[in-house]
Order: sequence, then structure tokens, then C-alpha cells
Amino acid sequence: MGKSRTKRFKRPQFSPTGDCQAEAAVAANGTEAEDEDGPAAELLEKLQHPSAEVRECACAGLARLVQQRPALPGLARRDAVRRLGPLLLDPSLAVRETAAGALRNLSACGGFEVCDDMVAKDIMTPLVALLKECSAGLDSNEMSPQEKKDESKNSIETIANEAVNVLWNICECNSRAVSIFNKEGCLEIVLKYLSRFSTNVDLAISVAYCLQTVTEDNPELLKSFSTPALQVLESAMLSPVSSMEFILLKTLVAGTVWNLRNIIPSMSQAEIINAILKILADVLELDMGETIIQMKEAETQRLKSAAESEETVEMANGHDLIEDEEMEELPQKRKIRRKTYTSDLLPTTDKELRETIALLTAQQTALEIIVNMCCNEDPSDDEWEELSSSDESDAFMESSFSDGGGQLLSPLCLSDEIHTALTNYLIPKKVFEKTTFPNSNAVEVCSRNPSWKPLIRKMNTIQCRALMCLQTLVSLLDVGHLGGVPALQTLAQHLSQLLFSQPDFDKNVDFLEAISSALRALLQTMASKNISQCMTPDQLMTLCKVGICSSNISVRVNVVSILGITGSVLAKEEGTLETLKTIGSFLLEVATKDPSLVVAGEALDALFDVFADGKEAEKASVQIKLLSMLREFQPIFKMRIRKEGRGKYSPDQLCVLDNVKMNLRRFVAYQETVEKRLTS
Repeated sequence: MGKSRTKRFKRPQFSPTGDCQAEAAVAANGTEAEDEDGPAAELLEKLQHPSAEVRECACAGLARLVQQRPALPGLARRDAVRRLGPLLLDPSLAVRETAAGALRNLSACGGFEVCDDMVAKDIMTPLVALLKECSAGLDSNEMSPQEKKDESKNSIETIANEAVNVLWNICECNSRAVSIFNKEGCLEIVLKYLSRFSTNVDLAISVAYCLQTVTEDNPELLKSFSTPALQVLESAMLSPVSSMEFILLKTLVAGTVWNLRNIIPSMSQAEIINAILKILADVLELDMGETIIQMKEAETQRLKSAAESEETVEMANGHDLIEDEEMEELPQKRKIRRKTYTSDLLPTTDKELRETIALLTAQQTALEIIVNMCCNEDPSDDEWEELSSSDESDAFMESSFSDGGGQLLSPLCLSDEIHTALTNYLIPKKVFEKTTFPNSNAVEVCSRNPSWKPLIRKMNTIQCRALMCLQTLVSLLDVGHLGGVPALQTLAQHLSQLLFSQPDFDKNVDFLEAISSALRALLQTMASKNISQCMTPDQLMTLCKVGICSSNISVRVNVVSILGITGSVLAKEEGTLETLKTIGSFLLEVATKDPSLVVAGEALDALFDVFADGKEAEKASVQIKLLSMLREFQPIFKMRIRKEGRGKYSPDQLCVLDNVKMNLRRFVAYQETVEKRLTS
């Protein structure tokens, strides 16, 4: 239950506001290297102070302090979780909010180990109690109508939002937390919060994130979804779009509904899948570059209008703005002047920036959901990135090494409903469009403003997600549904241009992994359909020489697989001897020297494919002394599997490696017959 520990994305964090900003700033400047009287000890001590205001500021300080990784061990030693936990039920609503904010940041910044520790120290007990109290508080009749209208209701929803974020982070990392979620009836609570989406979209988004996490691989929870519960999700998923944040909400709920597909009647499956993919298609249709430019212009205009309005009010009241020289003589007036400038009072994340971030997050989420929909019943994409692509070893062993080998990428399975919806909503086309580099004008706009600059990284992430999504679609859909042979050739040229038009592509590991994965899938599809390849030998070797130096195993696996695919095609053509010798020598070098058995196994796989058939391949194998090199390496490979395998690799990986080992023995025997024939 819960998500796997292989990947965790950065979580939104709590930002202290109001009078506690100063306390938080002091904490941010402290370091854990200080002695027992440092900021951590002082802030934790203040959590017990009789004054609610002091407790609130201490929580705000801790919310900032936990964002510094060196501070985390010291906070753990001082039992910060056990001290913060009771404050989730503090009499003061403000303390509850900031305590939940501190725990939110702790769970977001601390990773799996910290979340495990939080569960072990029973943070779930006060957290669940707080969620239940907030739920009851929203319906309480004890408060006066004015209180409900004013701060109490808003405070309760704000506290609930912080608490749901803590719950989401912990359930993402810890299966025991998911079990507690199931047993304590948290589903009913968070669905009540979600039902308020029309008046509090922030809270609804937090709930949707949480639900997407806890509904994944959690059959126990699925039994708890009643018809009213499903209706809440349906209502949110079909809600009218009034802002980018509602687009994000609908996308997240669509992901949750996909997780619930097993409890949806079969007669409604096609309808649900169409509804989900319609939402995802609409999200991907939006141009993120143009949206960024428009939102930044709207922000600039709003700030200008607000400043002009403030200046008009000042002049109407006879309080003309004072020049900077006069300010030095009148410190009190300087303080007044600063307060009248709207830009000084804006929160870090203003309206336009929030809207833009919501759209970019929705597009990233949509791409991730599409991949999940396509690959749900299959091994993870990382498996020969952890495993190897050679899971057709049985078919390989049955061959005589004269048929060119099997398919490098195992075929995926796609239901008719998903297949139809993907093509009807033009998902491949929309994903393709997202693989282009971010709009240069949008990048320029963001680079000029510190608060917008992080969006550049977000746009790059979307490009990488689109490339990974493209890899999946190319592996799944037939050529006709991808636009036919011309579309594949155009796509190949597009990917080559993306790769080689970026001078420092070797420094961007995420991009290199994503584009090499997409190229690998595309080249395999083209090879299987006898479509001419797109990369020149020089481009191919440039990519492989860069990729094989990467610290990322997935990149190294991809580039040797690409060499195997391309080489197996060239082996059947005339005049390719020198290229095949270059490819063979490169793969031998990788197989014998790469520190990862996974990469070495993939390189051997590629060698089997390249030199399995073809006159040019036979001549090349003799000239690079392939047989003698593999004979010498064979016992070394067996020994490495025996010595390294049990401690470093999973049972599935070892199974694949054992198959490669057997295939190596057979390939050596095959090469012996080739060499005898050519040298006799």
C-alpha cells in the first residue's frame, strides 16, 4: 500500500506568516552545529511556554528550521516530533496551524526515514484526532454565525489543509500510515473536505493529492468507497473550470478515479476512461509558455494599477510620497511609506504565480497519469534500468542466432477502451507537443524575476515527463495510430534535433534519461517495421560516448540498447563493416568494464543482437576478435554474478542475469562456428 520508495517529488511547504516571520527568520539563520543552546533547543523549549503566542512563534521557527537538512538529526535527537504532536490539539487555533505547518515541512523535507520515525513516534494519533476535530468544527453549531463567517471557519479550514498535507506526506512514505488511514475512517473525513472544493480549492487540492496516494494499490480502502463517496469525486471531476487551480484539482481527482477503476462496474469502464482522458487532453492542450507570458503581464499590470491607486489615495489625503532623501530624516514616515506599497505587502506566491504553478503541475500530473494508465499491469519502466530489456531470453535461446534476435523491449498490453480513448483525444499528438524545449520567451520572462525563476525547472520537468510518456505510447500503439511511417520519421528527426541542438545535453541527467528512453523505444519500433533509422553513425556514437559516462544506470542501459537496435539493422546491410566494428568494440568495452552488472548484461544482449546475423556482422566479429574477448570474459561474468549478485541485485534482476549468462555460452558456441567457417 502507498507508493513505492523509488521516487519522491518535492512537496509544497508551509510558510510562516504574520508576527512569527521574524522568529522563523532567526531559525533559518541558525545551524545545528551550535551547542545545546542553539536555535533548535531554544525553539523546542518554547513549545511548552504558557503563552499561546510564544508557542505559535516557536512552531513557525521550527517550520523554517526543518528545511535545513543539517538540522534534522539534532531535531530527531531532541524528540521534536513528540513535542510538536500534542500541539496539534492545542487550545489555540493559531498554534495548531503552525504546529501542523512545522510537521508538514518536517515530513516534506525529511524523506522516508523521517516519516517512518514520525509514525513510530505515534504522530498519527494526534493527527487523526485533529482531522476529526476540524471535520466536526466545520459543521459545529456552537459558534455564533459571525464567528463562522469570520476567522474561526477560515482557521479550521486552514488547519485542515496543513493537517491533510502532513497526512499525504506520511502516507506517501509509510505503509503503516496508510493502514491507519484505512482503519481510522480518514476517507470519510477527507472526502468531506473535498466536497468544499467550490469554496476552498486549496484544501480540495491537498485532499486530492492525498487521495491519489492512498488509493494506489490499496484494495482494503477501495472497499470503503460508497456511492456517495464516488459522487463527491465525480462532482469534483466534472466541476466547471474557473481557474488554473480547478484544472489541477480535476486532474488530481481524475488520477484518483483511475486508481478506483476496479470497483467501477464493467459497463461503466469505457465511460470513466473517456472522462479521465478528456480531462487530461484538455490539460495538455493548454500552451504553458503562452500562459506564463500572459500571467506575468497580468501580474505586472495589477501591481502597476495597485501602486497607482495607492498613490492616488495618498495624494487625495494630502500625504504625498516622500523622496528618499527626506526619508533619512523621517524614519517614521519611511515606515508608513513602505506599508502603502502594495508590492511590499504581497505574499511570496501571488495570484498569477499560483495560477501558473497550478497549470504546470496539472500538466506534469496528466503526463504521469497517462503513463500509469498505459503501464499499470506491466513491470516498471525501470526494470532493466534495474532489470534489462532481455526478458525474451527463452525465445532467444531457441534461436540459432541467425534470425536477428528478438524484440528488445517487451510489448505492453493496452485495453481496447484505453487504446480508443488515447487516439480519439489525440493524446500522442499532445504529448509530442510537450516534448519541445520550453518557450524561449517564457524562459526569458521567468529568468528576470526571482519568484518566477523556479518555473523554468518546472517546464524542463514537463518536457522530461512528456518524453517518458512518449516512450510508453510508442511502445504501445501501432504505427497507424501514431500517424504512420512519415510521423515516426518526423518524430525521429525531432528527437535527434532535441538531443543535438542542446550543447550541454550531457549535463542534464534527467533530460538525457528521458530522451534516450524515448529514442530507444522509437528506434525499436522503427526497426521492427523496417523503417529507415534516423541517426547518423557519428550522432549515434556521440550519444553513446556521452551516455555511457553518465552516473545514471538508466542512461547507460538505454544507450547500449540503442546501439544494439541500430547495429542489428546495419548488420543486414552492405557497406557497414567499419560502423559495425566501432559498435562492437564499444559494446565489448562496456560489457567488460562497466561497474554495473545490469549495464554489462544489457551490453552483452546488444552484442548478441548485432552479431547474430549478416555477412558484414560476421566479418566485423572476426576483425574485432569478438570470440576471444567473450571467451576470456565468460568466467569473469559468471564470477561477478556469483559474488556481487546476491547482495546488490533483486531476484528478478538475477533471473535476467542468469539468462544472459546462458545466452553468452550459446553465443560463444555460435561464434566458434562463424569463425571456423570464415577462416577455413
